Amino acid sequence: MPNAKVLSEKQAIVASLAEKLQNAQGAVFVDYSGTDVATDTEMRRAMRNAGVDYAVVKNTLTRFAVDQIGMKELDPILNGPTALAVCASDPVAAAKVVCEYADKKDSKIQVKAGIVDGKVIDVEGVKALAALPAKEVLIAQVLGTMIAPITGLANVLNGNIRGLAVVLQAIVDKKNEEGAA
Repeated sequence: MPNAKVLSEKQAIVASLAEKLQNAQGAVFVDYSGTDVATDTEMRRAMRNAGVDYAVVKNTLTRFAVDQIGMKELDPILNGPTALAVCASDPVAAAKVVCEYADKKDSKIQVKAGIVDGKVIDVEGVKALAALPAKEVLIAQVLGTMIAPITGLANVLNGNIRGLAVVLQAIVDKKNEEGAA
C-alpha cells in the first residue's frame, strides 16, 4: 500500500484530470508509441500554438478520473501508451492537430477516442470533427446563407424600381421631344 503522501498526490492528479476532462470542450486520447522525438516535439509545439494542453497520462489514474466523471466507456481504450490532448476553449482544436499528425506519411500516432462537450466519440468521430472547417468559416457560411434571401429580395425590389425609373425617363424624353417639335 502506498504511503499517505504518494496516495494524496495521486488523488490530486486524478481530481485535476477529472476536472480538466469535465471542463474540456474537446479532448483526444492518442497512442503515441513509436513516435520519434522530433515529431513529438513538433506536434507538442503545434498543440501549444492551438491552445491545446498535451500530456502523457497514466492509464490507471486516467481510468479513475473518467470513472469519477461518468465516462466508463473510455476504460477499454486506456491501455498501452496513452497521451491526452485537451482544449478548454475549442471543441475542434485538439482533433485537428492530432489528426494532422496522425495522417502524415509514416506517422505512428493513432487516435484512440475523443470527447466533445462531455460526450465520448470514437476514432471516426474524431476524424469527422477534425475535417470540419474552422469556427469562423462555419459562422460565415451560416451568415451567408441567412443573408442570401434578403439580398435576393433587395435585388428584385431594386430591379422593379430601376425599371420604373427607366419607363418614367422614357416618358419624360418623349414629352420633351413632342414639346420641341
